[in-house]
Amino acid sequence: MTGELILHTNPQSRGRIARWMLEEIGASYRTEVVDYGATMKSPDYLAINPMGKVPSLRHGDHVVTECAAICAYLADTFPEAGLGPRPEERANYYRWLFFVAGPLEAAVTDSVVLGVEPDAEKQRMVGYGTYATVMETLAGWFRTHAHAAGDRFTAADVYVGAHIAWGLEFGSIEPRPEFEAYALRIREREALQRATELDDQLAAGTTAP
Repeated sequence: MTGELILHTNPQSRGRIARWMLEEIGASYRTEVVDYGATMKSPDYLAINPMGKVPSLRHGDHVVTECAAICAYLADTFPEAGLGPRPEERANYYRWLFFVAGPLEAAVTDSVVLGVEPDAEKQRMVGYGTYATVMETLAGWFRTHAHAAGDRFTAADVYVGAHIAWGLEFGSIEPRPEFEAYALRIREREALQRATELDDQLAAGTTAP
């Protein structure tokens, strides 16, 4: 796969996850900042992402949206970075990548953001069941594993780690010891530190590449 990598993002968005992944693979990319409001809903940007959301990643003639998909795509497209799953890691890699993109995101949105808790009948209808079940399920994994796919950092940890670290910071994830220890490991990533500095520069009105 060839072509320029362009990250359409905003420093106050989940685009920080996509930038972190780009920094992890070490490939050259260009940043296009998309302002909230008119720019994000403009015809030009809607032609890239009809949802009018960021981030979006353009790679030549191809567009990838959704942070979990961007992480998986970049891991597959740049295998030399070593962030894709080994055969024995695939089950856990995909399981937790999509668990966080699905049940965790939905449970946090409903319970923490909207203040909605499904009753016993509706728990069978929603994919996550209850917020408490999601927290316990995820914590159970990290009681015995250092990373999402097992004992090695992979692209799944960019997505899972971002949600846990930010959730702890903003109170949407329970401050359990398993999560806090995992977040501490994640924050030591040099690529995350570089990505954070670049987005902080953008948020402050200075220039990032």
